[in-house]
Amino acid sequence: MTTTRLDLALSGNAPEGEFLVIGAKGSDDLSPLDPARTRVQQGHFPDHRALTARGYQVAPVVEGRFDAALVILPRAKAEAHARIADAAARLSPYAPLWIDGQKTDGVDSVLKELRRLAPVNEVYSKAHGKIFRVTIPSGDWLPPGWASAAHEVVPGFVTRPGVFSADGIDPGSAMLAAALPDRLPTRIVDLGAGWGWLSAQALARPGIEVIHLVEADHAALESAKDNITDPRAVFHWADARDFTLPDPVNGVIMNPPFHDGRVADPRIGGDFIAAAARLLTGAGRLWMVANRHLPYETVLTQHFAQVTELRGDNRFKVIEATGAGRGAARKGRR
Repeated sequence: MTTTRLDLALSGNAPEGEFLVIGAKGSDDLSPLDPARTRVQQGHFPDHRALTARGYQVAPVVEGRFDAALVILPRAKAEAHARIADAAARLSPYAPLWIDGQKTDGVDSVLKELRRLAPVNEVYSKAHGKIFRVTIPSGDWLPPGWASAAHEVVPGFVTRPGVFSADGIDPGSAMLAAALPDRLPTRIVDLGAGWGWLSAQALARPGIEVIHLVEADHAALESAKDNITDPRAVFHWADARDFTLPDPVNGVIMNPPFHDGRVADPRIGGDFIAAAARLLTGAGRLWMVANRHLPYETVLTQHFAQVTELRGDNRFKVIEATGAGRGAARKGRR
């Protein structure tokens, strides 16, 4: 979302009454809105933290009724539908619902869909995107499939709209699970645990006394809580890149992301590797999977004494790293 589109829509004036925003990122300019009368629903931990620091009232799930709302579209169509349905359920008939999105995130498709369902006007185009106003009709006007709901993706596991690999087991995670040793260390952290499938496979092996599932996406973490009822599992809504524990662990597993939105950014995976090294004892082990083309070996050798590729194919590689804190960077300072 850009300042210019929101300004165009609201004419630079904060709307009257209580205002709901769903999906604002930490850097989005919401200056036309009055923070005292604005609630922001944001389940991505880094964005939640950034918006809170700017003085907004933010929660992963916002309850209550509102006089107007703004939905910022994500890339995933199912998640876009869920956000719109969530906002509409909190508005009275004839209240305004603003929809903002980039063309690359499907705003034109959503606009076309909504024109068939409700009155749509005040369409503004700017900066490769659109913002438009929907007037909430009375009665049930959205298709029932738009509402957010957990659904079973494989036997015994549910996901929610918009989470990573929402339609099935990620093949990289499957390769990593197959490469894990028969017996695992007692204290494990799953960085970027998603909806919990990898942690569940780890818990099926002997050895684990506690496993910490760390996930920045609140919806994914809620799915993981549905999927894992083992009392050894501890759930953390947090940014894996700066996650800490009071005591070190002796194992880390992870399938780190490498995109920020549509932009590939291997530095995210590098930050995950650095976080794993901080969490581990010197004798602890990291097991990770990554896309074959990502150049993580340099970062790994900066943080670990020994780095070994356990298995892989033309798409993925599974890596084991040991000797946290004794990599090349640490040796160079001695």
